Amino acid sequence: MVDESGGRDGRGPVLLLLHGMGATGDVWLPWAPLLEQHWPGRWLAPDLAGHGWSTPLPSYSFAGLADRIAQGLAPADRLVVLGHSLGGVVGLALAARDAGLPVDAVVGLGIKAVWSPAELSRAADLAARPVSWFASRTEAARRYLRVSGLAGLLPPDHPVVDAGLRQVDGRWRLAMDPTAFAVGEPDLAALLAATDVPVVLARGEHDPMVTDAQLKEYGVPVATLPGLGHNAHVEDPAAVLALLDAYR
Repeated sequence: MVDESGGRDGRGPVLLLLHGMGATGDVWLPWAPLLEQHWPGRWLAPDLAGHGWSTPLPSYSFAGLADRIAQGLAPADRLVVLGHSLGGVVGLALAARDAGLPVDAVVGLGIKAVWSPAELSRAADLAARPVSWFASRTEAARRYLRVSGLAGLLPPDHPVVDAGLRQVDGRWRLAMDPTAFAVGEPDLAALLAATDVPVVLARGEHDPMVTDAQLKEYGVPVATLPGLGHNAHVEDPAAVLALLDAYR
């Protein structure tokens, strides 16, 4: 878990940054200088279960992923959650009334709201595949960038990629447990009904995974970030951080 004190004065809510499927908490590390200037409190960027350095779960559910994150939180901390894609769904699960956590607000970025049978079948197929091994770090890094959706945004030798890779006996693999792909389709309506805190659903204007119309079905504020795609938090950190201005 990346845990930084940061901030201008150390006060204010803790910002909990949750990465998407296939990525790791290190995807938020380039945000550090921006958060140092503009976020008044601490920030945390944990690895979701089965990603990075976080151990796998016996089986994957959004509640199970949220429970693992909750185990690493201090009960007294007030939280503002910014989650990308899968991380946004986990953020909503953390904010549920029965979770009992002091969550002030959730911003879900790039959450895929509608899944086709073919997409769910593809995810199940990925979850059933054995771990792939690669002869070199470069090959593994390129695969990591595709799986995490970061291809074209980060080069294979970027330091952020390191947390997503493991070397064992001279071979390389992704750190991710492929079984995590089996987490399934989120019931966003139920997740939103289970929380009373402010929620914003955001997306990049060019995100192919979700549309404005799909997000507006849920009756919460929707923010569209001009010119950005699915990984808007990597493309333009300042634009995404601005979504949190009301919750500092």
